[in-house]
Amino acid sequence: MKTDIIDRLTRYVTIDTQSDPESNTTPSTEKQWDLLNLLNDELTDLGLETDIDEQGYLFATLESNVDEVLPTVGFLAHVDTSPDFNASKVNPQIIENYDGQPIKLGETSRILSQDVFPAMKHVEGHTLMVTDGTSLLGADDKAGVVEIMEAMNYLTEHPEVKHGPIRIAFTPDEEIGRGPHAFDVERFNADFAYTMDGSELGELQYESFNAAEAIVTCHGVNVHPGSAKNAMINAILLGQQFNSLLPQNEVPERTEDYEGFYHLMKMNGDVEKTTLYYIIRDHDRNHFELRKKRLVEIKNDINTHYTDAPIEIEINDQYYNMGEKIEPNPHVIDIPKRVFEKLEIPANTAPIRGGTDGSQLSYMGLPTPNIFTGCANFHGPFEYASIDVMEKAVDVIIGIAQEVVNTYKK
Repeated sequence: MKTDIIDRLTRYVTIDTQSDPESNTTPSTEKQWDLLNLLNDELTDLGLETDIDEQGYLFATLESNVDEVLPTVGFLAHVDTSPDFNASKVNPQIIENYDGQPIKLGETSRILSQDVFPAMKHVEGHTLMVTDGTSLLGADDKAGVVEIMEAMNYLTEHPEVKHGPIRIAFTPDEEIGRGPHAFDVERFNADFAYTMDGSELGELQYESFNAAEAIVTCHGVNVHPGSAKNAMINAILLGQQFNSLLPQNEVPERTEDYEGFYHLMKMNGDVEKTTLYYIIRDHDRNHFELRKKRLVEIKNDINTHYTDAPIEIEINDQYYNMGEKIEPNPHVIDIPKRVFEKLEIPANTAPIRGGTDGSQLSYMGLPTPNIFTGCANFHGPFEYASIDVMEKAVDVIIGIAQEVVNTYKK
């Protein structure tokens, strides 16, 4: 199976499917259709019934091969790749039997090393796919797509493996936070589902951040610096002042586990107008609300010192902690836990320090935890995929399909 995984992953990652946060269409880029149409053809070739809508949501069904009426389980992955780094002309490299030594990425000066990425020690001896240093790999989340496709291929070739109805979804625009926005849960018609969108071996995640974005706009008054006293208002300095009033230790690089943060993503402008772009994250809903309130309080405090209230803020919620919707449905976690145990994979249920499509889908009525894919260092040139762990992820998908039968068959 490893050769098949390498071939399929290579085929998918070399298709540029980068999403675009500035676009108003769905999918946000036409090039996502290149992979969606290929997947539609490949699923049809496997004998699955497919359904793709005009917004790029590709659904497929593997019919049950048992007589009993069983719950329908879904598996999801997204086809788009991050807009944060170059995603064109991906040139994947294969490292056989990784020995733990630094890996030079193509002809670039970039080095993939355990000194910087200590988690790589866990994949020593594995076959790795890495980049050539000029692009991201796109294993987030094409590895998940590969794992679902390989599992469906196996189940169609092995009808002796009993399973109930299985629904597949490949979706656009997860990387820009819009993946589930047009997802039709009723049309998907699954009782529960799993996103194949995690990282290291053993991840089984059912808690995520609560998430919001904030846009802080600072309006200044630009006059000649020679006559600026008591007249100029420097919007750049207003932005710096705003950011300095946030807790300096509550940033991504200084937090872990359940700790939330404010993350200044981008700041641009000039004396007359400067804009700051933040994301706000916290696992605890009350703390999340307090974080948003803190931003408004800072704005109000600064504005009291000026006649024209120069700072504006816009805050929009993005998604919420899916644990609130999944914990009341313990079977959704118990089934993969039993599969992990049978496969001798230690289950790591630490919360996601991020979000997946499941974060929104769970609030739309489809409980959807997240499962590992075997990839790491997403969204940049140091991204890699362990083919060995991907193979285990395929086994997990097949195992969940079987465990649903074991759990519900009378």
